[in-house]
Parts: sequence; structure tokens; C-alpha cells
Amino acid sequence: MLISKNIMMSNKTNIGIGLVAAILVATYLGLEQNQQKNESASPIIQPSSEQTSHTQHQTAEPGQDSQNQAGIRVIQKAYESKLSNIQVQATGRVKAVLVDDNNGSRHQKFILQLKNGLTVLVAHNIDLSPRIDGLQKGDAVEFYGEYEYCEKGGVIHWTHHDPQQRHVDGWLKYKGRTYQ
Repeated sequence: MLISKNIMMSNKTNIGIGLVAAILVATYLGLEQNQQKNESASPIIQPSSEQTSHTQHQTAEPGQDSQNQAGIRVIQKAYESKLSNIQVQATGRVKAVLVDDNNGSRHQKFILQLKNGLTVLVAHNIDLSPRIDGLQKGDAVEFYGEYEYCEKGGVIHWTHHDPQQRHVDGWLKYKGRTYQ
């Protein structure tokens, strides 16, 4: 009888985990589907004139700006919905360079402001990837990493390769160089 109760409890736990996973997948697919519907729409929050002047000096490859806008829309929707664990790619301007976090795995930290005005903290693991030397306020940084919600805008992490190959490899691009 005790074994039967343990099996029943285990099955309920597995069903619960499966249900949570199904909800997360449905949420992600819904977010992606909404992104595709809004592909031709303007960003949710218009960039300020200061942000627009920064982008006029930036040369972009064909399709790069629309890809950046799509990434910013995904981040905006994730922020509004308080979602996390979403792989994103976009470009932002350095608003502040922060002191490295040297507790545990070392991380280079800086804040990027996106074209829509939202800010994200980038936590770049410098034990697994080279640090970006010479990073200054106003510099453009492109990123591919995982978005985590926070009230101040969000955190971008996993901007490096995963040596254990359990997570999608991320990266940062700065002045023509890829940091991974």
C-alpha cells in the first residue's frame, strides 16, 4: 500500500511538472506568434530624439535594424508580461558601466538602454568569455542572451558559450568583435 501511494504521488508530481512545462511552451509560442503579427507595427514605446540621434550615426547591415526592432518588441512584451527565460537578440547603447561582480562566477556588468527607452542590465560571465575592455557610456553593444524580468527593465545573461552544452550559446558584439 505504501508503494502504491508513492507511485500515485510521483505520477501527480510528473503531471504537475508536465502541465507547467506545457504552459511555459504555450506562453512562449503565443509571445512569438504575437511578435510575428506585429512585425510591421511600430515599437510600443517610441524612441526619444536623443536615442534617435545615436542610431543615425550607426551603420547597419541589411535586415539588422528590423531584427533589432523585433528583439526589442520581444523584450518589451516579456517585460510587460513579467516573463523570464526568453532568448533574445537586440542592440542597445551603454547607459552605465558598473563594477564587476566578483562573487562566485565573475561577471562584467553594464546597463544598456534600448531604442524604446527600456533599460536592461547585462551580466556577462567573464570566467567563460572575454571581458569587453574599453566599454564606455554611449557605445553600441549587440547581444544574444537570455532575458530575465525585473522591475527596472530586465537582466540579460547567458551571453557566452556553455561549455557543458546544456544551454544555447549567447554572445556580445562590440566594435566588430564577438565575445563568446
